[in-house]
Amino acid sequence: MANEPKRSPRLLMIAALFLVSTAAFAQEPVVGVADPESLFTDANPKLNANKQATLHIMKDLLQCNHWDEADKWLTARYVQHNPKVASGREGVVKFFGTRPRAPTCDKLTTKIVAVLADRDLVTVVIPRERADPKDPSKTYTTSWFDMWRFVGGKADEHWDPATK
Repeated sequence: MANEPKRSPRLLMIAALFLVSTAAFAQEPVVGVADPESLFTDANPKLNANKQATLHIMKDLLQCNHWDEADKWLTARYVQHNPKVASGREGVVKFFGTRPRAPTCDKLTTKIVAVLADRDLVTVVIPRERADPKDPSKTYTTSWFDMWRFVGGKADEHWDPATK
């Protein structure tokens, strides 16, 4: 022990940071569950109703493009925190309503990681695949989220991480 070379605390810190940063780049893929619709239920009746309304937003509106039914699931006020979409139900319908209908509306086809409900909020976590900026021939997965605030059984406000 007396003959061991002294290790610099600074060198040990740099080595530890290297090991931590290397581990940070070893990403596990973000994957959805086998039965995403099963995540949209809750034992609490109010949370269950909000989760079910969220399911309708995701399946009937976003997936199947039934924007003629938007008044069933969105308030007229519908505050949109996505910088690409105008607030108000009309603005959301205008933005999304021109997309083609999905080939199936029988079940939700969006991959879902988790659905969380608390008070008047429902958050849905979705896996997203992106091109690797260092090698565009490769992809990686990350997480996307959508969060809605419900008033009277309808979504009144929405958040997601979209940027301009």
